[in-house]
Amino acid sequence: MNPQARWTLATRHLGWEVRIFEQLESTNTHLLELAGDPALHGLVVMARSQTAGRGQYGRVWTAPPQSSVLASLLLYPPPALRRPVVMTAWAAVAVCEVIEQSTGLDARIKWPNDILVAGKKVCGFLIEQRTTGLAQTPLATVVGFGLNVNQTAASFAAAGLPDAASLASLSGKTLTIDALAQAIIQRLDDDYEILLTGNLGILEAAWQWRLGLIDKPIIAQCADGPHIGYLIDASFDAITLRSDGELIPLTPESILHLNPYVESAANIES
Repeated sequence: MNPQARWTLATRHLGWEVRIFEQLESTNTHLLELAGDPALHGLVVMARSQTAGRGQYGRVWTAPPQSSVLASLLLYPPPALRRPVVMTAWAAVAVCEVIEQSTGLDARIKWPNDILVAGKKVCGFLIEQRTTGLAQTPLATVVGFGLNVNQTAASFAAAGLPDAASLASLSGKTLTIDALAQAIIQRLDDDYEILLTGNLGILEAAWQWRLGLIDKPIIAQCADGPHIGYLIDASFDAITLRSDGELIPLTPESILHLNPYVESAANIES
């Protein structure tokens, strides 16, 4: 399958080649098929429409033509950056920043892999990894995302998606998909350069702020059941709650969902 177009961006790590397809089943699936070649580190694939995109927990993510930024990036990150929580935070913070710069909208991260604006989902991410069998680059990482850009509020209502929105429907602005895509790739490239220096603190602080849950009552849904308390700290090493005077550290990988807890927050002892 040949791409419809190609871009070459003036970046350091990502986007040296962006392959643009008129339609793909899934940009993530397409890149995973190429994941055995480390020479493709930094390759980006975009689709004008997607018929069988995958979201978290196997959900289907489809998009009609010219409605969304649908893209995936192929990376072979060093060990410190391979964790899905780091890759998701890196992608989510970059997209939030571009949303605010482009529209003035306040973008927030919903655990684990969504972006909300005014309480509506505008973007989702999917991180997938595959072993390569190669000693120097044993693990390939594909970072995929779909950003709603031009859909109308009526189209989401007709599709039975009352909790979804697009940047255009929320901002009232006319937005160009290609300009947004290039801005996101550039921001991801800039931030990846910072991560390669070993400085994860800048990303961690931005991710924590975008979550917006520090000092608030939350419920963490984990495989062993729910944990309820006040969120004291959110880092890549631990999500720490306080409940009944005790600190409860949870690894980010163990948390399926992290949401505000409003039913009886007054009964939680901090």
